[in-house]
Amino acid sequence: MVARQIILLLACVSVTWATQIEVKALNFYSDENKGESILSGNVEVIRGDDILNSEKLIIYTDKNRKPIRYEAMQNASFKIVLKGKTYKGSGDKFIYNVIKDTYEINGHAYINELGSNQKLFGDKIIVDRKANIYRVESKDQKPVRFVFDLKDK
Repeated sequence: MVARQIILLLACVSVTWATQIEVKALNFYSDENKGESILSGNVEVIRGDDILNSEKLIIYTDKNRKPIRYEAMQNASFKIVLKGKTYKGSGDKFIYNVIKDTYEINGHAYINELGSNQKLFGDKIIVDRKANIYRVESKDQKPVRFVFDLKDK
């Protein structure tokens, strides 16, 4: 039964991301009635060059068992490639909305573009892949930070 659920989960994930995906975790739980699967303990998700690590990952699915939202929490960190640029980051919670094609990092949000060493810090960072929009938000009157290197010509 568990093997069937894992195979179903991986099939759903691979259809959504249209490439092979590898998911590793110490524990797996799926509730098909609620449309959610919970992976915990050293969770690692690898899709192509993208890697997501956390202690807990919840995958929400629609009525057809197609993933619509991923939420990684507890030591969430990632490495993703967007438009040929590699980004590493971390936060308290990392959310990928499949339908909107957005990434959201909440709590101690941090992203570093490795090639240029540009860094974003804030309480919330949202990356909208469809609209090519990056938004950084802060709370409690704390400033967001953007760090970049100036290059001489």
